[in-house]
Amino acid sequence: MIRRIDLRGSTAGQAGAPTDYRSVVPRADTDVAGTLEVVRPILDDVRQRGLDAVLEYSSRFDGVQQEDIAVPVEAMSDALRELDRDIRAALEEAIARLRKTCEAELEDDVVTDVVPGGRVTQRMVPIERVGLYVPGGLAPLVSSVVMNVVPAQVAGVTSIALTSSPQADRGGLPHPTILAACALLGVDEVYAVGGAQAIAMFAYGAGTCRPVDLVTGPGNIYTVSAKRLVKGTVGIDSEAGPTEIAVLADDTADPAHVAADLISQAEHDPLAASVLVTPSETLADDVTAELDKQITTTKHVERIRTALTGTQSAIVLVDGLEQGIDVVNAYAAEHLEIQTQDAAQWAARVRNAGAVFVGAFAPVSLGDYAAGSNHVLPTAGCACHSSGLSVRAFRKAMHVIEYSEEALHGVASHVVTLAEAEDLPGHAAAVRARVRAD
Repeated sequence: MIRRIDLRGSTAGQAGAPTDYRSVVPRADTDVAGTLEVVRPILDDVRQRGLDAVLEYSSRFDGVQQEDIAVPVEAMSDALRELDRDIRAALEEAIARLRKTCEAELEDDVVTDVVPGGRVTQRMVPIERVGLYVPGGLAPLVSSVVMNVVPAQVAGVTSIALTSSPQADRGGLPHPTILAACALLGVDEVYAVGGAQAIAMFAYGAGTCRPVDLVTGPGNIYTVSAKRLVKGTVGIDSEAGPTEIAVLADDTADPAHVAADLISQAEHDPLAASVLVTPSETLADDVTAELDKQITTTKHVERIRTALTGTQSAIVLVDGLEQGIDVVNAYAAEHLEIQTQDAAQWAARVRNAGAVFVGAFAPVSLGDYAAGSNHVLPTAGCACHSSGLSVRAFRKAMHVIEYSEEALHGVASHVVTLAEAEDLPGHAAAVRARVRAD
């Protein structure tokens, strides 16, 4: 079912140079760059025609006929009232755990007295208005409501809008569990829009939805492509697209656990990536056998099979865990599990991953719901430069500079010298006007 990539003995590349593992780790044939031109016309259309364009794309892609995209507050209240009590209890627990870690992330302002009378304060300021995207197509990701909303609220964001795909079998509204979670968290500005048109709505405004300053949340390849295209018009958290899991495991790992975890992420999307990196050929064989056995008992067999047999998924054989660490750092997985002897020791050497799950009893599924961590994470190698969603994503640092007349006098000559070195005499003049001798 799942292919193998054998990197054993491949410690040297051309002319004896180290192997560039980024070029050999499994990746999907379809990527963000390849879908940009598919998405660009949708964004342009929404920017020009607003709500009319959004309604047309909802009809085309979601099969719904809408007169309005705003979800009535009553629909959210009704959904919460009708929510299964066990689901509500699970959501409340997930909210409490995530809120606890978010509150611990809050950063204080930093005041630096550079010289007497010269002070620089770094103020942490909440983003004013944010747009939160919650996938609702193949699966109604109610957990993504929690993961988006809680850090935004803890950060102090005052204007929160949320959107999720309209459901043809639910009168064009998002899934009721998603609406119930919004009501539970006190979010009352919710829209029934999905896909690239939802990202365009947030960026440019449409109907009653005003443009936002920041867009966050996971999505499919088209949603992520849209986020890349609007970046600059608005901020984005990261490119959180089709999910991926990498497992670094040795022969101490339980093959049933590893296979279950690979399947757990494969059921998200046909483009989901499941990767096992191991020095143990025996484990590779046992995991392959477990995949064949376990997949027959799952609900979304075809989706999982497509993901596991795609080019984005593989079992990667390495000489040892030293090489394995190099490979997983090059892969920069959204989710990285370490299932080895001395797992914490190897986890400490991970540089590139959205989130790291250490040991046999920290599966990715735990982080997807109730670990207290956030599951909105960078994908497709972006973890080498981007972070997962957190309170920090919803705040910006702003320097506030205060200098007395005496403090300015003390540094004026240096400012003038540097301004003149850059051939910017106006800069120098602005200082000289304040420090002329009486």
